[in-house]
Amino acid sequence: MFSEFAFKIFEESIVRFHVLDDVYQSFTNPYDKNEIAHLLFRKNWIDTVQWHYEDIIRDPNIDAEAALTLKRKIDASNQDRTDLVEYIDSYFLNKYQSVEILEGATINTESPAWAIDRLSILALKIYHMREEASRKDATSIHIEKCQQKLNVLLEQKSDLTNAIDQLLADIESGKKYMKVYKQMKMYNDEELNPVLRGLK
Repeated sequence: MFSEFAFKIFEESIVRFHVLDDVYQSFTNPYDKNEIAHLLFRKNWIDTVQWHYEDIIRDPNIDAEAALTLKRKIDASNQDRTDLVEYIDSYFLNKYQSVEILEGATINTESPAWAIDRLSILALKIYHMREEASRKDATSIHIEKCQQKLNVLLEQKSDLTNAIDQLLADIESGKKYMKVYKQMKMYNDEELNPVLRGLK
């Protein structure tokens, strides 16, 4: 199933990042750029780096200038994340372009790629909650609470992977159809953000 295929790639990305566990490490994609795996690996790498950006910026002792620099990196990362989601949706649009849409077919509340985006974040939650549930320096209460949370996350994974695969099956059979809207984020656009426009 596609969701399990994607989740394994997300896990591979997360594990590879944590070899150095450094947000400034160089990135190399092990998959051919013409494969969907290439987009999935890149997508999760962006999410993984941003996950750690978010940890760093919450340091109450962070230098103000460093925090501002990091905020800019988070903004850029968010834009990259959105772009990758749209690339992944383009893959599905192309894959299912010849499907005959059945009468009465419906549209889903979110596109396949945005559901896969949630799966990528869920992979990160599971990885880090599993770490917390395995800490040798934590109290038994902490470990128990984290294990309970991990169990919920694993249940969420089961539900989400099933839902993604069902959505893709419905699109492939014509029961549902894809309609993708570009995000059209306004705050990065010099013509649409009044602050940026005022600087021109």
